[in-house]
Amino acid sequence: MQPQQTNVFVQFLPMVLIFGIFYFLVIRPEKEKQKKHQELLKNLSKNDEVLTSGGIHGIVVNVKEKTVVLRLDESVRVEFEKDAVVLVIKKGE
Repeated sequence: MQPQQTNVFVQFLPMVLIFGIFYFLVIRPEKEKQKKHQELLKNLSKNDEVLTSGGIHGIVVNVKEKTVVLRLDESVRVEFEKDAVVLVIKKGE
């Protein structure tokens, strides 16, 4: 008796399905989230009220290539990496 040969496509079908599900549930949403965050950082401008990843609220004073200067109080200015900004707060929120 000869051993029964299985079709290569049928053998790899479960792995392809698992990768497809993983892509649509994990990878794709994360890429969209990163794209929105990059767009947010690109559109930062002076006088935007922002929230940093550390929970600090401030108003943008200056936007540099890789950093942003925030005014936390009248006499307090702090420079953060742009990536630390997670949210631009709209007026009235």
